[in-house]
Amino acid sequence: MRVALVGAVLWLWVAECVAQSPLPSVERCGEVVVVETHGRSTMRYAYLPPAAAGVQGGPITLALLPGGGGFVDLDGRGCARQLTGNSLVRSIPAFAAAGFGVALLDAPSDHQGEDGLGGFRAAPEHAQDLGKLIAGLRERTRGAVWLVGTSRGSISAANAAARLSGPAAPDGLVLTSALMTGQRARKDWVAQTVFDIPLEAIRIPALVVGHAADVCLRSPPGRMAEIAARTRGARQQLVTVTGGPAYAGAPGISACEGRAPHGFADQEAEVAAGIARFVRGGNY
Repeated sequence: MRVALVGAVLWLWVAECVAQSPLPSVERCGEVVVVETHGRSTMRYAYLPPAAAGVQGGPITLALLPGGGGFVDLDGRGCARQLTGNSLVRSIPAFAAAGFGVALLDAPSDHQGEDGLGGFRAAPEHAQDLGKLIAGLRERTRGAVWLVGTSRGSISAANAAARLSGPAAPDGLVLTSALMTGQRARKDWVAQTVFDIPLEAIRIPALVVGHAADVCLRSPPGRMAEIAARTRGARQQLVTVTGGPAYAGAPGISACEGRAPHGFADQEAEVAAGIARFVRGGNY
């Protein structure tokens, strides 16, 4: 009898813990939304709505463009199965806690191979696809939509910001660890950088963030001022982050990792808070 009672109590305790634990769910990872894009392709994103109405300045949604090939391989619950170490993917909880809506973009259905988006990041069609996403989010939330691109995702974000206009254009732009140097290789697109984009056409507010200790060959922090010099945003800021854990490896491509200064390792909350201040009209 005592064994049965203990077993019942233990079962109730486990049930209570399960009920209270932060189990993965659609609400926690995001609603999967499908957008029709170029040709007969589709693009998915995981969506978390912005804070309830009443937030000062109205709702704002951040459309996140991770680096690498851009293929996060969203599952049915809106959770990323790839690029989970990417700085923007890791920062989703911080952005959501700050009251922003969040849309984590996956690569289009026809760019999910080994190269992912590859050279398509700088294509006009890619910008148009992002414009469809932005227009849809704006209609859904009745609020502003900002593009946030990191590493190779900075090319996609800058491309859309430079090419789009009207309801499809973003309200602002954030570039972190932007790709500013390239090198010709077996695949030409590896040499692409944000400087291949007509940055002079960008006239929306723009924030450029890099890390002083970033030794990724593609994102030298010393060149960030060149981005700010070419964009024409009414409000612009250039920020160099310091601190955080040092990168133990040698400078090179291997340093272009999310868990290194390139990805603001262990500084997600700090960087997300600075982005939030700028997006809401202040300084980083």
